Amino acid sequence: MVLADYQIVLASKSPRRQQLLSGMDIHFTIQTKETEESFPAEMPLQKVAPFLSEKKAMAFEIAELPANFLLITADTVVIVENQILNKPANTAEAVFMLQQLSGKTHQVVTGVCLRSAHKTITFSESSDVTFGVLTLEEIQRYVDHYEPFDKAGAYGIQEWIGYIAIKSVSGSFYNVMGLPTHRLFEELKNFSSH
Repeated sequence: MVLADYQIVLASKSPRRQQLLSGMDIHFTIQTKETEESFPAEMPLQKVAPFLSEKKAMAFEIAELPANFLLITADTVVIVENQILNKPANTAEAVFMLQQLSGKTHQVVTGVCLRSAHKTITFSESSDVTFGVLTLEEIQRYVDHYEPFDKAGAYGIQEWIGYIAIKSVSGSFYNVMGLPTHRLFEELKNFSSH
């Protein structure tokens, strides 16, 4: 992989994405920019995450980025019963979202955008996650003791709730954490070899 030619920049404040990229032995710096995460109302829900990841990438002026940059942006959405669950704004919203997920299968879509001075590639991966039935007490315990507020769908698969509630994952586990690592590695290899 000829990634050594690039200065890789991850545009994400997410500790999980930073951890996953580090785990892939990729050296990167972090540069973030506030981006308005809105999307057209008529957009199919599966296309929202890749659309937002590209929007985040395009928010940067080339002059703001290092020479030979390769920018990685990502966005993850949770879809249940044909609606998107974003990050909860407060405790009540977090509890409500987890009640929506309890006993059901939902879809987690992560969109990723790779951008250099010369090209942009956007892709997405989808995983199906099945939750067992959660009691209100279990939901409350999770919301009170963990960090649901910076996560789409109000949960982290790598936290207590993932251990006790998730019956199965079809697709990439790491995609649910915020980056489809296998697909990203393949796309980075292709990106840097052309």
